[in-house]
Amino acid sequence: MLRVGLTGGIGAGKSTVSAALQRCGAVIIDADVLAREVVEPGSDGLVDVVRRFGEDVLTPDGALDRSRLSAVVFDDAAARADLNAIIHPRVEERRTELVARAPDDAVVVEDIPLLVEVGLAPSYPFVVVVHTEVEERIRRLTSARDMTEPQARARVEAQIDDETRLAAADVILDNTGAPEVVSGAAERLYQERLAPMEANLRTGSPPPRDGPRLTESDPAWAAQAARLVQRLSAAAGESALRVDHIGSTSVPGLAAKDVLDVQIVVADLDVARAVASDLRAVGLVERAGEWWDNALDGTRLAKRFAVETDPGRAVNCHIRPERSPAWREALLLRDWLRTQPEHAAEYEKLKHRLAAAHDDVELYAEGKTSFIRTSLARAETWATATGWQADVVGDATYR
Repeated sequence: MLRVGLTGGIGAGKSTVSAALQRCGAVIIDADVLAREVVEPGSDGLVDVVRRFGEDVLTPDGALDRSRLSAVVFDDAAARADLNAIIHPRVEERRTELVARAPDDAVVVEDIPLLVEVGLAPSYPFVVVVHTEVEERIRRLTSARDMTEPQARARVEAQIDDETRLAAADVILDNTGAPEVVSGAAERLYQERLAPMEANLRTGSPPPRDGPRLTESDPAWAAQAARLVQRLSAAAGESALRVDHIGSTSVPGLAAKDVLDVQIVVADLDVARAVASDLRAVGLVERAGEWWDNALDGTRLAKRFAVETDPGRAVNCHIRPERSPAWREALLLRDWLRTQPEHAAEYEKLKHRLAAAHDDVELYAEGKTSFIRTSLARAETWATATGWQADVVGDATYR
């Protein structure tokens, strides 16, 4: 099973995307539908709402008057908190029940308007944001939901800003145009990424990768890695001592294979094994076999290794015990290259030569060994001179 988080601002048109994904075979769980279900007439939820807000929030036939309740809580933070305390636990219980009922091979799309606001995005292996420009959303709200323009703007402004929401997205679906355009994009997304990712995750079979083909440095790598670090941190929990973006994609301006390298530092190898298994919850699977880092003194250092199941975003996750010096060396090399453009340029030239000479990734990696050893020696000198320390420098997430 693959769980997908779907979100977007009010009026963005998530329902259009949900419908398209459902036609493809996805199981849709709509948080708004569940929020209505848990306060239907006769439900315990409605009893608690009336107990807190009074019978004025009911229609003449005893159903919840959602518009009236919304007006009551919109400008009252305490009232909203009370309402959320009634609704959210019941929605979560129902959502959990529906996920458990889904087939083992399902793509389960959970439509959650406040996915980013409530901090749930990192718990999903894949997040889709439906985006529409604000003025178009205002137009839709005033024409289709019988709101005045001030009311529509207030609703939009009460939500999280677009920049923050978009930063959580693995894929952004633009729904500013005709509905058939975004529907087509959603269908392609399902066929090209979501369905294959579900199969890869269920079978523990990562997608195939090309040889060592380099691409120009992509500014998007940093944002993609930031989402990945949050996701891995959520999955590993307190077992992760730190989670970092490492490797060539972590050095701005450096050409690299389009593969995000990240590392999780844990207490020992037993914890590493457990964490590697836990990463399935966020879309990564452990690669079978024994995996090693080669230390500068020639010894081999055991680690665990997991990879992404999404065919559209390659990831290598190195899970290293705290006693291994390899995690510190990865951070040191990264931070040294970030401050040494002449050495980064030298490294890039070497990478291009090796990529042209080898189709095999292992041979390509072996060809970099001498440069990396020399660079680490230089980086140690730099670290001493600058006072660099692994626990205070870089873009790590700490626990």
